[in-house]
Amino acid sequence: MTFPRLRATIATLVGGLVLLISITALAGHHEAPPVKQAIVLAAFGTSYPDALQSILNIKAKVEKANPDTPVRLAFTSEIIRKKWQKRQQDTAWQKANPNIPADVMSVKTPLAVIADLQNDGFRDITVQSLHIFAGEEFANLENMINALRSIRTIRPHHTPFKELRLGRPALETGDDILEAVRVLKADVTEAKDMDAALVYMGHGNSHYSTNIYADFQNGMKNEYDYPIFISCVEGSPSFEDLLAELKAAGKKNVLLKPLMVVAGDHAANDMAGDEEDSWKVMLTKAGFKVTTELRGLGSLDGWADLYVDHLRNAMNQPHGLQ
Repeated sequence: MTFPRLRATIATLVGGLVLLISITALAGHHEAPPVKQAIVLAAFGTSYPDALQSILNIKAKVEKANPDTPVRLAFTSEIIRKKWQKRQQDTAWQKANPNIPADVMSVKTPLAVIADLQNDGFRDITVQSLHIFAGEEFANLENMINALRSIRTIRPHHTPFKELRLGRPALETGDDILEAVRVLKADVTEAKDMDAALVYMGHGNSHYSTNIYADFQNGMKNEYDYPIFISCVEGSPSFEDLLAELKAAGKKNVLLKPLMVVAGDHAANDMAGDEEDSWKVMLTKAGFKVTTELRGLGSLDGWADLYVDHLRNAMNQPHGLQ
């Protein structure tokens, strides 16, 4: 090969190599970084410091199951958030309650928490409901998330979320009910040892169906063949419905527990309080010997695992809930 041809060949090879390097570098320059993921736990909330442990137990379980994903807490109740906001300015209260986590002291709405995460670069966010069933609070949460999903921008890469998912509440499907029934087996054993009817106070809702409570009550009775009743603070079945069923059951003793994630205000006052309209007092007046237990469902590892499982299912679906 002559020298000019050799020089041309070398020049061609060098040029090709330079072009290949340039293309590779350009491709790497435009390669999209991994999408940052985060989890938001949306609880109704509580203003009772002791009751917080139920929510924090669920949060700890979720963090353990998702060690590489940030987990943030939000409260859906405006009344409860305002109480915590007031405490942010109350140094005496904070001194008397030194173990309150910072994310509770400064707790925000789910919308605000999602906005903070998006602003920090998280575009794949899963919101896990910590509600018992799909009532008003859950419906508001779902509507808000659907609205955020609908956001469109001129340039697709400016869209705020790649994925925004929602995990279903504790009791939604038949399988959920079966799992929850198994979680509460120890309650039934406790009631049997006391020869007491087992009664749960649910929060209920005056605007949304509470049939899920009836389904859960039937699931408990079918599994354990024992007098087990669920009634609500709001909606149906009412306390009057409960009282009639209890009298028909023939038990003189009643074991009364909240069917709520936290044993907060409703459990302490409406259920176990000493006022004339508390369930404990009214059942006592009706002739029953009543034992109450202030225990939030979130403090039970088995119940917390329901939310962990629902979160896992949601994170594996395009929009959650499936």
